[in-house]
Amino acid sequence: MVTKVKQNVTVFEYSHLGKGEKAAKSNRITQISESAFKYLKQLCLCDESESRFLSLKIIDSTEVLRLNNYAGVILTPDGTQIEVLPKIAKRLEGEVGEDKARQTLLTMLKTLGSFRHIQTSSANISKSKMPLLEVFITQFLDSVNTLVKRGLRSDYVKQQDNLGFLKGKLLVGKQLRHNSINKHKFYVEYDEFLQDRPVNRLVHSALQKVAKYTRSARNQKLLRELTFVFDEVPVSRNIKQDFAQVKLDRGMSYYQSPLAWAQLILDGFSPLTMKDTNSAFSLLFPMEAVFESYVESILKKQMADGFTLRGQVKQQYLVTHNTKNMFNLKPDLVVYKEQRVHVVLDTKWKLIDGSGKDKYGISQADMYQMFAYGHKYLAGKGNIVLIYPQHNGFKEAVEHSFDFNDELKLWVVPFVIEEGQERLLLPQGASFTSMISSINILTTRVKETHEHQINH
Repeated sequence: MVTKVKQNVTVFEYSHLGKGEKAAKSNRITQISESAFKYLKQLCLCDESESRFLSLKIIDSTEVLRLNNYAGVILTPDGTQIEVLPKIAKRLEGEVGEDKARQTLLTMLKTLGSFRHIQTSSANISKSKMPLLEVFITQFLDSVNTLVKRGLRSDYVKQQDNLGFLKGKLLVGKQLRHNSINKHKFYVEYDEFLQDRPVNRLVHSALQKVAKYTRSARNQKLLRELTFVFDEVPVSRNIKQDFAQVKLDRGMSYYQSPLAWAQLILDGFSPLTMKDTNSAFSLLFPMEAVFESYVESILKKQMADGFTLRGQVKQQYLVTHNTKNMFNLKPDLVVYKEQRVHVVLDTKWKLIDGSGKDKYGISQADMYQMFAYGHKYLAGKGNIVLIYPQHNGFKEAVEHSFDFNDELKLWVVPFVIEEGQERLLLPQGASFTSMISSINILTTRVKETHEHQINH
């Protein structure tokens, strides 16, 4: 049974959810219904992967659930929709912060293969206060609307029927079985040119599914219009089989976007999906992985000539034990120059303090990790870069390096997450600039391109 959305709650990563009077009185807790809290608590305590995005804690003398480092949407069986936004815009107050956080997430998601069809420049997103789930539904419906305007493609579909006239190929076995008495009938197999093909069935099935979730009047109206167009197309009876049989013929490239959205919707709509058949779906994204994918995607496109960027490199191990390598070291990004490691970079989805208070908020564990990368990948000589998201409290790179020794230096830099301005903000140190010239060049190119667009 599909749960309909009845209430929408918007919070940020690491917020606390609670129930009852104590939660309502606390300014550190967001109150949700008792049934929604009970459902989420059960998930938190289970042994399945769903428990990763929730932690059970005590805040202000009451039991709460902390939302961990995931952003997206959770829909509970009682119809409560909890929208979890990235913490990067948490310090902006009110709806401006929410809109910025929503736009930030969409911008980063575009670099994930499954979400490459997101249109972040859509006026519907930037001007309306749409929850994330409604944003995805809107974009799916718009892609289907474009498809309908271009025309649903038909295909020859094999049909079998007992007709009063001969058409196609006579099926002798079935003719003898069914028409030994009715001599005037013909049991035949023939091809008919129909819109009943796998790709159309899948899109229709996705339309039926999102109809249960959308609360937008605009989306509901468009859904009715699109469903009417698909009236002669049956829904999919075997989704997995239909996806396996999808064949986009020549001239059907306009099907790619609605089909990609349909797959996300029909597969559960999420990288992290509730496994229990009685559960409502989730749409949750691990933000460390999203940020890493985003930074890698942007830097790969902008890398200077002669340099290569690779992600999730697994060339080195921390120790060797009895001739066996153990504890693989996997930096997020490695820049190569002529097949040699040039710079090691690692992304961290954390809000650090650019003022330097409390060691900038950099964890000791992260320092140990970067120390190991520097010695194993750079032989203790060179530059390592820690990349954090830019925010109000961390607008510029830390000016001075963190020196593990005279020759191994760690630089802490912010990454701008804004469409058209995506870049690392590098310090001005001459030695650092020369060692990391690949990224310095690409940063300059992005900046110059953006300034040219503004001036013209």
